[in-house]
Amino acid sequence: MARGSAAGPDLRVRPSRVGRHRRTLAGTTRRALGEVGLLSGEHMEKRKLGTQGLEVSAIGLGCMGMSEFYGTRDDVESVATIHRALELGVNFVDTADMYGPFTNEKLVGSAIMDRRDKVVIATKFGNMRGEDGSFQGVNGRPDYVRKCCDASLERLGIDRIDLYYQHRVDKNVPIEDTVGAMAELVTAGKVRFLGLSEASSATIRRAHAVHPISALQTEYSLFERHVETDGIFATVRELGIGFVAYSPLGRGLLTGTIDEQNAPGPGDVRMQRMPRFMGENLKANLTLLEKVKGVAEAKRVAPAQVALAWLLGHGNDVVPIPGTKKRKWLEQNVGATAVTLSPEERMALDAIGPAIGLRYADMRAIDT
Repeated sequence: MARGSAAGPDLRVRPSRVGRHRRTLAGTTRRALGEVGLLSGEHMEKRKLGTQGLEVSAIGLGCMGMSEFYGTRDDVESVATIHRALELGVNFVDTADMYGPFTNEKLVGSAIMDRRDKVVIATKFGNMRGEDGSFQGVNGRPDYVRKCCDASLERLGIDRIDLYYQHRVDKNVPIEDTVGAMAELVTAGKVRFLGLSEASSATIRRAHAVHPISALQTEYSLFERHVETDGIFATVRELGIGFVAYSPLGRGLLTGTIDEQNAPGPGDVRMQRMPRFMGENLKANLTLLEKVKGVAEAKRVAPAQVALAWLLGHGNDVVPIPGTKKRKWLEQNVGATAVTLSPEERMALDAIGPAIGLRYADMRAIDT
């Protein structure tokens, strides 16, 4: 798909009133998607992750929130959202054993049961959960790797995982041991490609020396920029590893749908464990968001589309995976693939800087 043509389709919505903007956005996005041929998925751009042959849609679908953490569940709408993603050419579907816990893989598996050949399934292991939902630490032991893979295959109802990530690095187990066990799964035909999540540059290098790593999944957005300053982005580029950006919309902050009157509820994980959504931090981040909204209003698109276009413009080795459990937001996100930012707009967005406050209240699980 040719992106950035001055004569390209008009994805714009009128910005005169925020409420009207939100109400009309879904219909406008749907019309625009039809104009660029995305309603059928025929023109969805493909991007390569790594150099081992993994190719996915330019934008993926994060499924975590369908089962846990962000408000109530609606499995019927979630399955419909996955099906709609596939119709739109979004074939990169992301889940993990800990989501639910354990139920998200079953949900994804049920949704893709009769269309397996259209989907690139990514799942993860390493964050231990109890059946009661308790968090039990990080585990990268080889026997645990093998056990988790078999369990994920069963829950997903598939015979091979396309991309298998270590969800968090176990600092008590040499990464060589963990990746060695993951490599055995490739040899056994249970996994196609390997990935890491939230790994440091040093860990990435050590892992890649054991077996080629195709993708690194780490938080990256206009509001979270650590990969630019701590060498991670430079490392994956040097090694030819693809970059998968999770929470590319700042867990909703960059959508323009959250404000002080419409903050996540008390049962939402963002209000429990993510300082950026709390108190004065939220106020400061909403002020930063106004700058994103300014660019969006000038282009007459949604703030979320600007945020995703900013990521997509980093190169064809970067794939954002915004999460949603509703078709209307999925369609808006996919519309971002047809939004192009000018050099001046990118400079203005680059200057916004990271959000105020830690992304997690407890950062101990992050490999540094």
